[in-house]
Amino acid sequence: MAEDIDIQQRIKGLIDEEHSLRAQLGDGDISVEEENSRLRALEVELDQCWDLLRQRRARREFGEDPGAAQVRDAATVENYRA
Repeated sequence: MAEDIDIQQRIKGLIDEEHSLRAQLGDGDISVEEENSRLRALEVELDQCWDLLRQRRARREFGEDPGAAQVRDAATVENYRA
């Protein structure tokens, strides 16, 4: 299982990739459709990473093993209502 720092680094990498996509669109290197498609996939993965990080922190806070947290499927993470 990934450690918090690994998850945080993955989040940073995804954010950097998002910025790169926006720059590529601005430079005319990719189409709006390609940017939108790739951004949607990035957003889902970002949501999964943030969810996993929150799970790990909650488990730690309540004396449980943070390593038992698992990545939830996209449908679960995307349809979560607080």
